[in-house]
Amino acid sequence: MTSMTAKHKEQKQGFTFTKEYMEKVNYHIAKYPQGRQASAVIPLLDLGQRQNGGWVSQDVIEEIARLLEMPAIRVHEVAAFYTMFNLKPVGKYHIQLCGTTPCMLRGAEELKSACMKKLNIGEGGVSADGKFSLMEVECLGACVNAPVVQINDDYFEDLTSESFITIIDDLANGKDVKTGSAIGRQCSAPALVPMSNTKTEAKPKAPRAKKTDSKTSDTPKKRTRKVKDAE
Repeated sequence: MTSMTAKHKEQKQGFTFTKEYMEKVNYHIAKYPQGRQASAVIPLLDLGQRQNGGWVSQDVIEEIARLLEMPAIRVHEVAAFYTMFNLKPVGKYHIQLCGTTPCMLRGAEELKSACMKKLNIGEGGVSADGKFSLMEVECLGACVNAPVVQINDDYFEDLTSESFITIIDDLANGKDVKTGSAIGRQCSAPALVPMSNTKTEAKPKAPRAKKTDSKTSDTPKKRTRKVKDAE
C-alpha cells in the first residue's frame, strides 16, 4: 500500500492553485457555511487534478487540506475512494474502459486486449510516449450503448475493437475524433432504427376519407353498381 507521506518520483515539488483556478476554488468554498468548508473537497480535488496534469499528487492533497482546514489524510481518503481521481500520473489521453456486465457482454474484454496490444501497456499503465493511459472502471452509466470508453471528459460508445483503435490512432496523430456513438445511434435510441431516419423511413399515411351519411350519400362502389345495372 502506498504510504500517505511517500512522494511519487514524478511528483512536482509544491503546488498552489493559479489565480484562475483559485477563483473557482473560492467559488466552491463559498457555497458552504463557516465551519463546513470540508464539503468542498470533491470539487477542489477535481480542480487540483485538472491543473496538475490529470492526477492528484501529495502536494495537491496537502494544499487542499490547508485551504479546507482539514487533515490531509481525510482528503487522501476521498481521492482514493473515487476512480475519477488519479493518484499517479496518467497519459495526455486517459482511457477509462467500462468493464461492468453490459459492457463485458458486448465486448469490453476485446476492447481492452486490443488497446493493451496497441499501446503495449498493461492495465493501469502509461504508453511510452506518455500520450495514453488505460484503466478499467466500474459502470460508466451508458449501458444501452455498450461497450463504452471514456477518454478524458468524453464518452465513446457502441465501439468495436476496430473503431476503438481508430480513435486511438486519430488522437495519437492529433486528429479530431467523433464522440458519442460509433454507429450513429442517437442517445439511447434503438440501434437499428436511428431517430434521424425515422421520419424518412416511415410510410406516408393515406388520407382519411370523410365520414358520410350512408342514407344520403352515394359511394363510388354504389355508382359502379348502378352503371352495371344500366348496362
